[in-house]
Amino acid sequence: MAEKEYGADSVKVLRGLEPVRARPGMYTRTDSPTHIVQEVIDNAADEALGGHATHISVTIFKDGAVEVSDNGRGIPVEIPTGESQPAVELVFVQLHAGGKFDKEDENSSYRYSGGLHGVGVSVTNALSTRLEVKVKRGGKVHGLTFAHGNCMEPLTEIGKCLKKDTGTTVKCWPDPKYFDSPRVSLSQLEHLIKSKAVLLRGVSVTLTTEGADGFEERSWTYEGGLPQYLDEMIGERDEAENEPQIPIISGEFYHNENNEGISKGEGALWALSFGAGGARGESYVNLIPTLSGGTHEAGMRNGVFESVKSFMEHHSMMQRGVKISSEDVWNNVCYVLAAKVLDPQFQGQTKEKLTNRDAMKMVASSVKPIMETWLSQNVEYAKRISDLVNRSAAARNKSTQKIEKRKSSGVNMMPSKLTDCEAAGTMAAELFLVEGDSAGGSAKMGRNNEFQSLLPLRGKVLNTWEVDAGRIFGNSEVHDIFVALGIEPHTINDNPDFSGLRYGKLCILSDADVDGSHIQVLLLTLFLRHAPKLIERGHVYISQPPLYRIDVPAQGKNKPARKIYVSDDAEKISTLEKLKREGVSEDKVGIQRFKGLGEMNPDQLWETTLCPDTRRLVQVRMPEGEAKVAHKMFDMLMAKNESAARKEWIERRGNDVEAFV
Repeated sequence: MAEKEYGADSVKVLRGLEPVRARPGMYTRTDSPTHIVQEVIDNAADEALGGHATHISVTIFKDGAVEVSDNGRGIPVEIPTGESQPAVELVFVQLHAGGKFDKEDENSSYRYSGGLHGVGVSVTNALSTRLEVKVKRGGKVHGLTFAHGNCMEPLTEIGKCLKKDTGTTVKCWPDPKYFDSPRVSLSQLEHLIKSKAVLLRGVSVTLTTEGADGFEERSWTYEGGLPQYLDEMIGERDEAENEPQIPIISGEFYHNENNEGISKGEGALWALSFGAGGARGESYVNLIPTLSGGTHEAGMRNGVFESVKSFMEHHSMMQRGVKISSEDVWNNVCYVLAAKVLDPQFQGQTKEKLTNRDAMKMVASSVKPIMETWLSQNVEYAKRISDLVNRSAAARNKSTQKIEKRKSSGVNMMPSKLTDCEAAGTMAAELFLVEGDSAGGSAKMGRNNEFQSLLPLRGKVLNTWEVDAGRIFGNSEVHDIFVALGIEPHTINDNPDFSGLRYGKLCILSDADVDGSHIQVLLLTLFLRHAPKLIERGHVYISQPPLYRIDVPAQGKNKPARKIYVSDDAEKISTLEKLKREGVSEDKVGIQRFKGLGEMNPDQLWETTLCPDTRRLVQVRMPEGEAKVAHKMFDMLMAKNESAARKEWIERRGNDVEAFV
């Protein structure tokens, strides 16, 4: 087939909402429609944050539709100057259209909000099969309906209401073809709504769900604010005998003038609790949950650390020879933080991580003086906090000492999670490092126990690129890997003893997603740094489990039904094109996307990933004479102080990498 000429007609422009439907992962989370519903809830919350709404209600219907209603001002229905469509329609059909851009105007309708780009509810519309809007404003009720992002029923007056009766109601039916799961996550939505009740004082928040027996309604109010919510989040806490629990500490501070990058009105509301097993909590920016934290959390951590450190130094409570770190303090803290930022900058459209540099200084200045005052007024509790910090510092100091492999009677104990095979100790044996216990369970039942062993890994392995060989056994996962292999850590210049090697193949088996790729990189980092001869001798492999299963119906007597497994989207597209050429109708083909290894049953895992005849197993090799190049690349990718080099490399070579979004 002749290659199509590359000309002007090869350049395509995605208009309106087409970019969202073409690449939904760039605009929202595609595991479920929860985030596109959150966009609507956030708009209602912004009305309440501005003092214009006192009630927000969310209803989940049996058919998967979700309705969000507020008694705010109602989206404007007039036509803006220079436009041909009503404002309410523009909000839902145009990317980068909204009322939240004018942050510098102190009288702006949305001076403090989570909206940045004006793409929130337009994404909701783009990824819904149907969306209905009802606006109460100016004594009139207006209606507007969309289907697949297009306006089907233009803005029409559908009724009358009292002039003081205002608000917006949005009902959407998420399109299941854009999401792994077609329904919203009730637990995530409930958590989000509860947090709005906590953060919006005087605002009632209601969640109604439709079930087989009708509608069930739940409402939340937190008269005690953040401290009450934090106490509920922590749950029952153990109290030592005759030693009362350290009370929850809370504070609120907003700047009353512009100063050094901090704008008037910016600040934070927060609550925290000290106790063993901390280092967990929740953070928000203008009511938007920041699941991955960011600079505002870093500011809170620094403010707490500096105030505790100052108290300990003033009262001579620092341990001799031990220098405390911010983690020694933060590892004993549970927290809730609600920051108010004039122009928040987030990492990605899903707004999970705040990146404003000034937010760190702003939150630290809101937290530190209040913490210092509390510590000086509650000396006994402050001393107990200091004891917690000292214990954490001592444990950290101890963990930096060289750790030997655990031995019993001179013989290495095999890891408890290792499921060994009959051929262990020979080069015919294979060891699979499996991501997660659930996947390990399926692999255990699907494997050939004559020559295949399994070692499930809990979460992501430690980044060992800058960890000394004498300290890597402090990580249980790394310790278990080397014990199971039967070799010792070494460098490229060493001549290690491989007589104890228990397997001929070491196979990394992780999910076919970005987290699985990350686990692969972390394990390859471990072997390149601390067991390079394992790679040099050709023992390391990467298993490639499928991402999709394509079910092809039977085509007459001579072509029975088939199941085709493909490893990625590109292979899926090419397979579907091939089936189309074979005369298979696309609407008769079934496609299943595997969310992870644990979702595959043992037979599927054997057929696609474990069976030597049908699996895809890629050997990890080091080209001759390329060891220095490989080490230089991994140093840039994995070293902590190489962030600038990583950024430069991504900017220069990022287009060469297949990215997950």
